[in-house]
Amino acid sequence: MFEGFDTRRMVIDAVDLHVRIAGDGPPVLLLHGFPQTHAAWHKVAPALAERFTVIVPDLPGYGASRGLEPTAERFAKRSLARLMVGLMDTLGHGRFALAGHDRGARVGYRLALDHPGRLTRFVPIDILPTLEVWEAMNWQAALGSYHWLLLAQPAPLPENLIGADGPGYVRHLIDRWAGHRDRLDPTAVAAYARAFADPAVVAAACADYRAGASLDVEHDRADRDAGRKIDCPVLLIWARRYLKERGRRHLDVWRSWAEDVRELPIDCGHFVAEEAARECAAALLSFLSEE
Repeated sequence: MFEGFDTRRMVIDAVDLHVRIAGDGPPVLLLHGFPQTHAAWHKVAPALAERFTVIVPDLPGYGASRGLEPTAERFAKRSLARLMVGLMDTLGHGRFALAGHDRGARVGYRLALDHPGRLTRFVPIDILPTLEVWEAMNWQAALGSYHWLLLAQPAPLPENLIGADGPGYVRHLIDRWAGHRDRLDPTAVAAYARAFADPAVVAAACADYRAGASLDVEHDRADRDAGRKIDCPVLLIWARRYLKERGRRHLDVWRSWAEDVRELPIDCGHFVAEEAARECAAALLSFLSEE
């Protein structure tokens, strides 16, 4: 995986980030989601690197990135977005495009709102804004997204439960969310599972979701109340087999957060960049290449 990519360790604000970099052209930052690592992009990143400079980190606390204290304050998407801006500044990229899946997309839209003018284009994959998810939560949604409630519980309950078999829990989630399980590379799945054998990664994931049930909601609400919107073009890619529309169209939700939004639904499960890699890569190449 990631043949031709440089592998670097980069320290940003005392956080040790594991980063893959390849290509030559306009910069694109790719951020993975839960419960994955940067390996989630292994099918899409090489295609993008033919036209762009592609930067693919493990999010702080996930994969091989270390050094972030597992608290809601440090894992608030505002804090993680600031770290990603620091990473791109260190690499010399004042403006850049960003595509994020799941948790990575939450870091992405917070970066867009907190650092206007930094993103040229933004692609959130298979999410709605955090505040919107909590406000729409009912018992059916809670059953389907029980991990939001479980991981947000006070320490050490979720750490102990998940830590009893971290790799097994990751495989459970992948089996639960994948629409085409056979399209996921066994090597990548093994990397995701192996990462959650580390108690530090489990603690980071729990801190991430505690932030999602507290500070992230506060920051979203403040922006919505103030009428702040994402100032760059947005392409929402979403999975028909995972992020189902109930009542409101996803496009309408995102149009209340950004001025310029279009969408691409794909017939796959949650792991879009792996289950529908060709469609995902083609959509990104087209959107990110627009003038």
